[in-house]
Amino acid sequence: MIDTDHGVAPPPHVIPPPHNDSRRSRSSRSEGAKSIFSTLAVLLVAPLIAIFLTVFVFQSYQVDGVSMETTLSHNDRLVVWKMPKTWSKITGHTYIPKRGDIVVFTEPNLSQFGQDPSKQLIKRVIGLPGERVIVRNQTLTVYNQARPDGFKPDQDLPYGNVIKDTTMDGEWTVGKGQIFVAGDNRSNSLDSRSFGPINASNIVGKLVVRVLPLDDVKRF
Repeated sequence: MIDTDHGVAPPPHVIPPPHNDSRRSRSSRSEGAKSIFSTLAVLLVAPLIAIFLTVFVFQSYQVDGVSMETTLSHNDRLVVWKMPKTWSKITGHTYIPKRGDIVVFTEPNLSQFGQDPSKQLIKRVIGLPGERVIVRNQTLTVYNQARPDGFKPDQDLPYGNVIKDTTMDGEWTVGKGQIFVAGDNRSNSLDSRSFGPINASNIVGKLVVRVLPLDDVKRF
């Protein structure tokens, strides 16, 4: 007869395997190294992306002066779109903005007027390649093949409601790959009436939006 109280042996004692502390430590060190590498990569790549965007896509500018009043005022903060110019370089074509667009550009001949030639200007596009621009009796007239009798963009285009009399009588022919630009504040603007049509290759970009002051945000 089997003693039911003592005839069954207790289960054997199972000893758990030792913890693999070295493997866990290596994994922790690996994750830490990856985290540091990711942080360094972000710190290095972020400025490069910012530089790329500023050079080729868009850039922030602050207006200095009154030559574009009342459209733009001194200290207005703007965003200038550079992508059309960038794309023109990639495709090998000349970027010609539309009449009435406001563009930022450089003009090497500024030194003749006591200005830094590296300074960037902002003006409105008035004349396009192949056109003739005449200022007479305080009125600006543009002549081209489609309008041989001439037309007055300051009167025909929407921006004209801010333009007053245009001073500095003269006549200019806009060559291939050039544009004629003028400030909206015609009585106080250094523009193509002084230094002639500008080369489109000197265009930096086109104004797309005014972001400051906040109560006067505007798309162009």
